Formats: sequence, C-alpha cells, structure tokens
Amino acid sequence: MADEKRGGLTFSEKQKFLFRWWSNAKYRGYDGIICDGAVRSGKTSCMALSFLMWSMGRFDKRNFGLCGKTIVSLRRNLLTELLKWAEKLGFTVTENLSKNYMDVDFGGRRNRYYLFGGKDEGSASLIQGVTLAGVLMDETALMPRSFVEQAVARCSVTGSKLWFNCNPDNPYHWFKREWIDKADSKNLLYVHFELSDNPSLSEAVIKRYERLYTGAFYERFVRGRWSAAEGLVYPMFDERKYVCGELPQDCGRFVVSCDYGTVNPSSFGLWGQSGGIWYRLAEYYYDSAREGSRRTDEEHYAALEELAGGREISYVVCDPSAASFIQCIKRHGKFRVIQAKNDVISGIRRTQDFIRGGGLRIGADCTDILREFTLYRWDEGAGRDCPVKEFDHAMDDMRYFVCSLEDGGGEVGFAAISV
Repeated sequence: MADEKRGGLTFSEKQKFLFRWWSNAKYRGYDGIICDGAVRSGKTSCMALSFLMWSMGRFDKRNFGLCGKTIVSLRRNLLTELLKWAEKLGFTVTENLSKNYMDVDFGGRRNRYYLFGGKDEGSASLIQGVTLAGVLMDETALMPRSFVEQAVARCSVTGSKLWFNCNPDNPYHWFKREWIDKADSKNLLYVHFELSDNPSLSEAVIKRYERLYTGAFYERFVRGRWSAAEGLVYPMFDERKYVCGELPQDCGRFVVSCDYGTVNPSSFGLWGQSGGIWYRLAEYYYDSAREGSRRTDEEHYAALEELAGGREISYVVCDPSAASFIQCIKRHGKFRVIQAKNDVISGIRRTQDFIRGGGLRIGADCTDILREFTLYRWDEGAGRDCPVKEFDHAMDDMRYFVCSLEDGGGEVGFAAISV
C-alpha cells in the first residue's frame, strides 16, 4: 500500500480516500460510507476529521450528530484526537460540556455537533426530535439497532450523509446483515481496513497484536473479519453442511416448536420430515423490545396458525412455562399441544447428537435461528455447564423439538395436554 506524508504524518491510500471521497465526482453521489476492519487500523481518526471537513465545507448553521457507545467512550476514542486536528487546521471549537454539544466556526460558518451515547434500547429516545445534516457513528456494532436507525432517521436535511465505523463482530450481527451486506442497495460506500492500512503502526506493534489474540478474536481484531465467537454451544453446526437453499416438498410429518416470551422474544419453528431428516421449513420470531410493542396470546396464536399454513401438525411442543399460551392453544382446539421437558443441559447434549447424526437441516430463510447458532455460547465463568442466557430463543425451541422426537412426541416422558 502506497503511503503519503503530509505535515509530518504519513497516510495510507485508504486513509487518504476517507479525506476526499465526498468531494470526488465518482463517489459524492453516495448517501454515506461504512468503514470496518481491524483494531488500530487507522479508520476512526481519519473518518472523524473527514466528517468535520465535509460538514463545515458543505453546511452553515446546521446540526450534526457524533455518536458512540457512551459519551465517555466517544470523547476518549474520537473527540480528543479530533479536537487536536481541528485546532491545527484553524477551526474554532466551543464546547458545552454540560449539554454535550460543541459549536465549530471556520471561514465564517458555524455548525453545532451534538454528542450522543447509544448504550441500550432506551437510548433511541435521546436522539428523537433533532434534525441533523449528517451523523457519524463510532463503534456502530456496539450500539442497539433502534438507536442507529433513529439516528439515521434524523438525517433529513438535503445533502446529509451517514458515516459509520466499527470493528467486526459475529457474522450474523444485525449491522453486518442489514447495512454492510446491503451497502450497495442503500447507496453506501463500504471500505474495509487492515492493520497494514495504518502507517503509524510499526512491524513490531503489528506482530504484538498478532500474538495477543487467538481464535475468533484474532479473526476479528487482527484480520478484521466478522467471525463467530469461541465457546459456541453448537460448534459442530456447519452452514455449508446443514443449511438448505431448497427445501423438500414431500414432507410426510410436521411439528411446531414454541419458545414463548412476553418481554423476551418468542420463537416458533415449523419442522417437516422428509427422507428421515427433519427440516426447519419456516419460523416466527417476534422481539417485543425491537418492535416496540408486546403481542397478546391471541396474536401469537394467529402467528402460529399462519406458520402452520394449513398443514396437518402432529403436535405443538411448547415452552412449559408458557401456561397462558398453552391454554390459548387448547381453547382453539386445532392443535395437540405438549409441554416440553426443560432440562437444558440434557437437551443440549441430545440436540448436539442429533445435529452430528445428520438428522437436522435448517432452511436458509430461517435467519433468526442461524443468527443464534453463531451467538449461543457457554458461560465460562459460571463454574458449571451452563449456557449464557441470551440469544437462546430459537435455540430453546429447537431443543424442545429435538427432545420431543426422542421422547415419543408427547406419548412418552411428556405431560400431554388433551384438547
């Protein structure tokens, strides 16, 4: 990678590209830019300075957003270095620390930059109501989706642009799937950074980073790849082997599995048997926190009927703690419902064996269970075999399903509820 020296500092080609993409006739029609890659790869500081130059060069008396996981981390990771650059380039910055914004003056223009922290789902309310001409989001993958999408919605000024940077996470992270993988359709530039794209790092420092990390974190932090974490509960699940783009049309038996939640997500899976293999044909996954409203038992039941799609369902195996939903299914009288055994560790082992034995396949459109496969992991600090209680809703409905098969589908080892 060719480097260029300016003002005593050396910039790589990718860093220089960040400074000028928005003024280049070939790229200025894009609505924004996404940069991801290895830690310390030189993307953050260059992107922040470019954002300041773009906004001050294009607008006057407008508002902009600078967003981080928290305002403290935003100041540490981005603002401290940015203010040093701004002073050297002749920008005048006036900070209001108590109200978390700064006014910047340059060439007779003045713009205001608000600081926001996106630490949880409630953070989206902090950015509501403000009109922005652009937003820079640092550490985007660490922020909740609701916050990022609310910030994007605030950018309604003509000519506004979106600026994102992050380090990689798991390959099913919502930001990768919805933004990086769809960058072209969203009219966004995508630039990937590696350690070699930061000329300020010596070979000795790069080698030190390579020694510090192993496994998935080496892939993420050193190579800049979106990779699954270690300690996965189902490490034997290989998408190339177990995910099907085309599903069988000749299934002779169907089962629905349900993990029911009110505050937590509800996950239902439709399973069909063909040629001795069980396929997850479709799924229903409703996250009330993400959607902004809870659904009633009747609304979930309507989704269950839609998922079944008129098929003859052998039985519905349901989360044993979902007493009200089980009674709702019973009242409708359409499906036989059984309570699942909820011995988590035993169920996980049986599911692991079922996957290894080739008895299970997942339809490619069942994206929520595929996402959870990459996230569901053991709690290494628990002192006993115990999975982390998150990203486990589709995992639980799958476990209920597998155990129901091995225990006779409600005929043996289950409390069958007659309807």
